[in-house]
Amino acid sequence: MPVQFPPIILASKSPRRQELLSLMGLDFKVELKDVDESYPEGLSPAEIAVYIAEQKAKAFTADDAIVITADTIVALNGEILGKPADRAHAQEMLKKLSGSKHEVFTGVTLVKGDRMYSFYDQTAVTCKAVTAAEIDFYIDNYKPFDKAGSYGVQDWWGIVVVERIEGSYTNVMGLPTERLYNELLKFV
Repeated sequence: MPVQFPPIILASKSPRRQELLSLMGLDFKVELKDVDESYPEGLSPAEIAVYIAEQKAKAFTADDAIVITADTIVALNGEILGKPADRAHAQEMLKKLSGSKHEVFTGVTLVKGDRMYSFYDQTAVTCKAVTAAEIDFYIDNYKPFDKAGSYGVQDWWGIVVVERIEGSYTNVMGLPTERLYNELLKFV
């Protein structure tokens, strides 16, 4: 690593975020805290992602380490598609995404001591139209219940259904690594 960062804490149980930080060459440990992920009405998708990332960050006190929190929001025509509550909800969301273009927003917050800095990244994703049978196949085989919008860009949906990505691929996975690296360089 060309830069020596202070210790890093990733406040996320997401295996994708953990994998991405590892691929960035960063040493980190994972710490989790329960945080209310509700948000005030009237916020834009970008504001929601940042608000929740900041709520997660406020649960930590870290003087010697940089805490990284993140939240990913999928928005389709102004509607927020969070994590599905159940199978029927996942089917409903994936049906909406079929044959449409949506936006993925990831809010990221960095905290060290009394310093807190937040940013977001935005990526446009276009999906081809899929059948109900394909949606059922996807849900049965990939169990996307822990993913915003009910899909993972790194699995079958991303490989077969996503036609175009405008912006950061890793943002759609849940952590805009290119932007995060540059913001970490400025933050230390």
